[in-house]
Amino acid sequence: MESRSLLAVGLGILGLILGVVAATSGSGIVAVLAGLAAVCAGGMGMLPSAVGGSADGDQKSVAELEEALASQVQARIAAEDAVKSLGAQLASAQNPLEGTVEAAESVVNSKAILTDPETGLFTEDYFNVSINARIAAARRHLRPVAIAVVEVVRLGDDGTETADATLVANAITKTLREADTSCRMGDGRFGLVLEDTPENGAIWTVERIRREINEHEEGLTMRAGVACYPSHAFDSANLLLQANAALKGAREWQQDRIEVANPS
Repeated sequence: MESRSLLAVGLGILGLILGVVAATSGSGIVAVLAGLAAVCAGGMGMLPSAVGGSADGDQKSVAELEEALASQVQARIAAEDAVKSLGAQLASAQNPLEGTVEAAESVVNSKAILTDPETGLFTEDYFNVSINARIAAARRHLRPVAIAVVEVVRLGDDGTETADATLVANAITKTLREADTSCRMGDGRFGLVLEDTPENGAIWTVERIRREINEHEEGLTMRAGVACYPSHAFDSANLLLQANAALKGAREWQQDRIEVANPS
């Protein structure tokens, strides 16, 4: 900008000098040169402002276009975010309902398979799975686990009659802790898994069940086989074998009997 202004001033001065010379000498050529210098000086004087104005205008237009484009981009991003948010809200509103229905169906199916319909206790299949899980946890935490196989019968001259399953189940449920597991076997016996319970604790628990049953009905005989991890076995299959063997020994007595497995 400054060089163009200086050039314009120089041409103006040159035109003035040539104009004076033309006036004094009367030369037409000099007069013409003086006019050209004046015209050039005027043009050079106007050129910076025109170019500057044009540049400023172009920069302003570019800035306005960039701002408008940025606004459109931001508006589009905001619209996309709004659509995504709405989709997520709709999905979250729908999924819980679907999850609830599926969970309810799963619970119903599980109860139908793993729960005894007469007593509400777990089935023999669940008993076997529970033993595996409890022994695995006991092995990790170095804690004892006891299992008991129990049968309650009425002994008479005409044979042995199985006691009311609901009565026995209620006595078991009332006696056991929430951490323990109670099941009804397919042949009418009852299986117990006693969490963090040694041999003496298992015997006392079964005895409490026996007393609870006798408080509601007399003349019943309870026989039970007890086996404990790790005293009697180190895996679920052998532990169950030990408990059944102990129950077989208890059956040899014509009275209430709690038999403990022999250490392996």
